[in-house]
Amino acid sequence: MEARDLRSAALGDQRGFTLIELLVVILIIGILAGAALAAFIGQTHKAYDASAKQLASSAQIAAETYGIDNKGSYKELSPSVIHEYEVTIPTSAEHMSAGAWLLVAAPIEEGAGYEVATVAPEVEYERFTIVRHGDGSTEKKCAPVIAARGCASGTW
Repeated sequence: MEARDLRSAALGDQRGFTLIELLVVILIIGILAGAALAAFIGQTHKAYDASAKQLASSAQIAAETYGIDNKGSYKELSPSVIHEYEVTIPTSAEHMSAGAWLLVAAPIEEGAGYEVATVAPEVEYERFTIVRHGDGSTEKKCAPVIAARGCASGTW
């Protein structure tokens, strides 16, 4: 009988978690999961923006190549011309594969310079623009559709 009493005593010493303890643990896990999700969503927006910036740089290289082929003139520059020079640059949302597309490719200053602009895909588009002036200087601009998101300085 002693063995049986020892087993009963051992089982009696074991206790489980209370309902309050379980709820506190679930609450903590929920808070941590919410923070991780918010951080992940922010990284997704950054990835879309990086894709659009890279695409703008690729469009700039294609535009420079076009200018070399046309003796420094950008008069006929357009998204379709950029696409001919670099077929991996999508020119509309339907053709995008990298997460961004070329929105604008146009001559400025009577063909002495150009502007290329890409957009990052989301409900809240951000437009990334590279402008090359006739004197050879360039500037990079960004313009968010929603002012609260990114591009606070207007440059990138």
